[in-house]
Amino acid sequence: MAKRKLRSTHWFAGEGKDAFNHRSWMKNQGLPHHLFDGRPVIGICNSWSELTPCNAHFRKIAEHVKRGVYEAGGFPLEFPTMSLGETLMRPTTMLFRNLMSMDVEESIRANPLDAVVLLAGCDKTTPAQLMGAASVDLPTLMISGGPMLNGRFRDETIGSGTHVWKFSEMVRAGEMSMADFTAAESCMSRSAGHCMTMGTASTMASMVEALGIGMPGNAAIPAVDSRRYVLAHMAGRRIVEMVKEDLRMSKILTRKAFENAIRVNAAIGGSTNAVPHLLAIAGRVGVPLKLEDFDELGARVPLLVDLMPSGRFLMEDFFYAGGLPAVIRELGDLIHKDALVVNGRTMGENTADAPCWNREVIRTLAKPLKKNAGIAVLRGNLAPDGCVIKPSAATPRLLKHKGRAVVFSSIEDFKARIDDPKLDIDENCVMVLQGCGPKGYPGFPEVGNLPLPTKVLKKGITDMVRISDARMSGTAYGAVVLHVAPESAAGGPLALVRDGDMIELDVARRKLALLVSADELARRRAAWKPPKQEYDRGWARLYVDHVQQADKGCDLDFLVGKSGSYVPRESH
Repeated sequence: MAKRKLRSTHWFAGEGKDAFNHRSWMKNQGLPHHLFDGRPVIGICNSWSELTPCNAHFRKIAEHVKRGVYEAGGFPLEFPTMSLGETLMRPTTMLFRNLMSMDVEESIRANPLDAVVLLAGCDKTTPAQLMGAASVDLPTLMISGGPMLNGRFRDETIGSGTHVWKFSEMVRAGEMSMADFTAAESCMSRSAGHCMTMGTASTMASMVEALGIGMPGNAAIPAVDSRRYVLAHMAGRRIVEMVKEDLRMSKILTRKAFENAIRVNAAIGGSTNAVPHLLAIAGRVGVPLKLEDFDELGARVPLLVDLMPSGRFLMEDFFYAGGLPAVIRELGDLIHKDALVVNGRTMGENTADAPCWNREVIRTLAKPLKKNAGIAVLRGNLAPDGCVIKPSAATPRLLKHKGRAVVFSSIEDFKARIDDPKLDIDENCVMVLQGCGPKGYPGFPEVGNLPLPTKVLKKGITDMVRISDARMSGTAYGAVVLHVAPESAAGGPLALVRDGDMIELDVARRKLALLVSADELARRRAAWKPPKQEYDRGWARLYVDHVQQADKGCDLDFLVGKSGSYVPRESH
């Protein structure tokens, strides 16, 4: 480190007026002069916000990171970024993922930082921070906020998100009172942390660990467990060493790392939302990754983790059972063991002796929960650029299905008509939702897991085939086909589906077909007009004009790649 000039010295070293100004203003916070002696400056990128409940405990995590940084001889400086809260933000946090990534990227590059510790938890904060930091490519380490404690409603263990959908359908079917529904609210979310199901937040925390950009054990330690703060402390120590080693993100986020992540995502029953996020992160690093990789690498990986929504348990149970290290060890030769991890060891070295304490929660390869449980990528004349389905969350009999389309032109159209007794729909139909892709909503919302019609629910039916250009929450379940590309608002074939059309789904053959003649589709296309764009200014306008389709990860076209960690010109 003594031979390599640190980036921060361009601000703090020297005797001129610029260095005087930079040091002087920093000293108004009570910082002593010796902190500017050339030691590594570590940025702590904090997505804390009271509007993002999953991340509301991050101030405490940041303090533990600082302890570790100081202990190792570094100089920690915490800074805020935009925070994306899945539970409150409208119209959808996915509209703002790329904006947050820009905030992270420019905040890192513009400031005197030699390395960064990223603090993320809620769904989109994780990929947004990784995307932004990857475009700068400094030594970087991520700490996830950790899951909430298990939900508990009376004598039942309940999972965030998953039981919202379940209880909501029970109310609509007359099986649960509104009083009980309301009582379950405080029983589900009873501690700091993100969703404790294997939803998108837990999935992305697992991806952080599987990619090697987080410390071993990052994914599953509960948010309120003291070991989460020990991990933060040790991460603070480690990031200082990473500066000395010049261990940048690009050395961690290799093709092997992404292949490991895809296979781990399959083994844990991870969210379909990992697909666009990993594609977008890879695009920032310059790693070639395509939609088919999720099928080719992950589709035949068995489901090893028995967690909601695909199973029974929750993240707290997963942690006690051994967490992600136990899963990675169990995957054996499916994992690139030589992939580098931020702690300076390889993935194989980190997991060689990882114990499993509960084989009900984490199964063996020989006796998995389900076989071939990874995300399946489907194609056909209804999705020429692909779409995805999570077979492990679907009713098996619906994975091969042919049915009559019932089309909803928007989510508002769906909500207005779905419970109309006159709606011509039964459990054999295929529900089709249009206008909910990246451009069409805009922002690619989590509305793809359409609630079933009340008259179908009252028959005891709990699943139907649903197709859309939307996403769905990682906590949701069902025979739901998502991310249809190109989306309807971009003129994709989904826009041409009409009530009564027959649609064939065959997951085993990776097929999604609209059984309408090419001539008829051509006539419909000639009559199709693009939807009127509601946004004529601001971020939403920029997003709609430049967002890529789902099969490309939904990054903005001009953000793909990176600008690096160059030192900008002086400001005075």
